[in-house]
Amino acid sequence: MRATWWSRKAIALHATVLVVAPGCLAAGWWMLSRATHGDALAWIYTVEWPFFACYAVYMWWKLLHDDPAVRRAAMRAQPASPATARLAGNGPKQPEGPEAIAFDPYDDSDPELAAYNRYLASLHERDRSHR
Repeated sequence: MRATWWSRKAIALHATVLVVAPGCLAAGWWMLSRATHGDALAWIYTVEWPFFACYAVYMWWKLLHDDPAVRRAAMRAQPASPATARLAGNGPKQPEGPEAIAFDPYDDSDPELAAYNRYLASLHERDRSHR
């Protein structure tokens, strides 16, 4: 727990929220004073600035408790598709070299996607021939 609250990232987040949240509340107070003196548009900002302060605190909390290792582990546990599994490193190993393309660029199940895949395949072939 100590590493969560006192790491370099956490201290930067603490400093940021200690500047941003009170600044937003001060701007909301200033807009309230303008609104009570007849500026009709300032009523919107009177509500908006405290919302920004609350959002800053929410993001501070989320970023402080964000653990990329836990997120990666969760992504590896439940891949959405075989392509996602390959990206996460859990799927079947793909061959190296020219045979590494794992999709059929000439699959016509979706004509628009098939046309785009053929275009990408032609670019790939052109790039390989220039090497």
